Amino acid sequence: MSDTFLYTSPLDPQAKPLIDELIHEYDSRYGSYFDEKGAAAELNRYPPEAFAPPDGNFVLLIRDGVTIGGGAFKRYDERTAEFKRIWTRSDLRRQGLARKVLVELEAQAARQGYQRVYLTTGFRQPEAVGLYLSNGYTALFDINVDPEFYKTLPFEKTIAAAAIAPAADIDATPLRAVANL
Repeated sequence: MSDTFLYTSPLDPQAKPLIDELIHEYDSRYGSYFDEKGAAAELNRYPPEAFAPPDGNFVLLIRDGVTIGGGAFKRYDERTAEFKRIWTRSDLRRQGLARKVLVELEAQAARQGYQRVYLTTGFRQPEAVGLYLSNGYTALFDINVDPEFYKTLPFEKTIAAAAIAPAADIDATPLRAVANL
C-alpha cells in the first residue's frame, strides 16, 4: 500500500470522487442551509484556475491508483493561502489521512511563498474543528459559544516556519505537474 500526492486540477477525472463525496457530505449535513442550490453551488463558486499555480494548488492523495483524499488552496492575500476542499474518503476516516493532506498543503503553500493559512469550516463539522485545533490552528471565534451562532468557523495558522519537506511516510513525488489552466 503506497500513498502518493498528485498535484493536479479539480478538472482531473481523478478528482471526481473528492468533488462528488464533498457534495454528498455537505448536502447531508447542511442541505440548503447556506444556499438553496446546496453544496454544488459552494464548490462551483471558484473557477478551477483559482487552485492552480502560481497562486494556488490542488492535491489528491492517491493510494494504489485510487483517490482517497485531497485538498486545495487559493490566494487569499499576498501572504495568505486559503485552504479549501480538504477531504478524505468516508470509509477511510480516523486514520490520519486528513492530517497528512493538511500538512502537505501547508508545506506546498510555504513552498509557493505563503506565510499564513486562513480557512473556514462549517458549524456542523466538529471533526474538522478538531483537526484544525489539534494541528496548531487558531480559532478566530469563541470556541465556547455554540458554533451554529457563527455558522462559518474561521481559523488561521502561521506557516512561515512550516516544514517544507513532505511528511516522512508519504511519497510526494508528483505524478504529473499541473498545467496552466
